[in-house]
Amino acid sequence: MIAAAAHAESPVEPTASLRLRITEIFHSLQGESDSMGWPTVFIRLTGCPLRCVWCDTEYSFHGGQWQDIDEILDRVSGFGARHVCVTGGEPLAQKRCLALLSRLCDLDYEVSLETSGALDIADVDPRVRRVVDLKPPGSGEVGRNLWRNLDHLATRDQLKFVIADRTDYDWSVARLREHALAERCPVLFSPVHGKLAAHDLADWILADRLPVRFQMQLHKVLWGNQPGR
Repeated sequence: MIAAAAHAESPVEPTASLRLRITEIFHSLQGESDSMGWPTVFIRLTGCPLRCVWCDTEYSFHGGQWQDIDEILDRVSGFGARHVCVTGGEPLAQKRCLALLSRLCDLDYEVSLETSGALDIADVDPRVRRVVDLKPPGSGEVGRNLWRNLDHLATRDQLKFVIADRTDYDWSVARLREHALAERCPVLFSPVHGKLAAHDLADWILADRLPVRFQMQLHKVLWGNQPGR
């Protein structure tokens, strides 16, 4: 698997020579999180150890092209955007993602990381806004949640629950209360596109008076499921 190969790579080379396997780099509007609506450069890394049943980026599991970090940074600068989002797949499956994140921060970008929550976030540069996606039962990957990640969250980070049905919702509410998640960082509840009606999730949140932020995927409202949007 690509993810396993990435873990085996040595992290001790000089930063300038580090390479990552990239599925795509593109310019769009951020469709999620508290940066929603901002013009953003997305760096989608290849590979993921999870197989969520509702995943909408399966094309990033395999393939991609090896690129040096300096080459990646040159491409990012060409778009002229201040916001950069490193995503996947699961970007932390490639250890050199950590070096990329730090280099982006050094260049004064507003950097966010979209991660599944199945891999350790402790070593991510503290300047990065980490958007951690906790997996409810409907994802098929609930057993992969790495709960010790909660201890590393800062107020600038965010937790996201992608919810497919009422069972997912009830599980998410239980975790919200069990771990006092809203006291750690902002919590986002989002419906699985095409699976759960957005108004149903909104009604549940309001009925339970939850301290969470409802969100829909703006890019799908605008462009549907087109890759690179």
